[in-house]
Amino acid sequence: MAATNEERAALLGELVTRSIPGWAIAVVQLNSAVATRLGVTDTDVLCLHVLDRYGPATPGTLAKRVNLTTGSASRMIDRLVAAGCVRRVPDPADRRRVLIEPTQEGRDRAATAYAGLVARTRDELAGYTDEELRLLVRFMAAAERDTAAEAQRFQSTASGD
Repeated sequence: MAATNEERAALLGELVTRSIPGWAIAVVQLNSAVATRLGVTDTDVLCLHVLDRYGPATPGTLAKRVNLTTGSASRMIDRLVAAGCVRRVPDPADRRRVLIEPTQEGRDRAATAYAGLVARTRDELAGYTDEELRLLVRFMAAAERDTAAEAQRFQSTASGD
């Protein structure tokens, strides 16, 4: 049954102004708790997510992806190396450069920290149809793209572009 215009507006409002921001807050809180458990900072955990998503990267690329200066990124990498979560390796394409990659220990520790959420999410999604899952994947891809575009817009505005 199709919702009326008022019902649709209410649903969209609930999603955009309450559900998504509430989830974003919970994710930030979880990442902070994971950072504490791993003995690193919240930004360090973001770096681990970036490495998991995009693979090994140069310190400069990591700095851009987590929105840090190169000096701050260097200190972040030092903390993650000390915590056993990442290591510096020569870039096979250019031996003069170094790449940062997660260690197996770092991957295992992060996987353990997020295991409860992964299990809960899988349990929740088990009740969804394939079509509903495809819809969620489509929405999450759009949400990621749109959020990245907004972040880029803010960064461009801040830098005077």
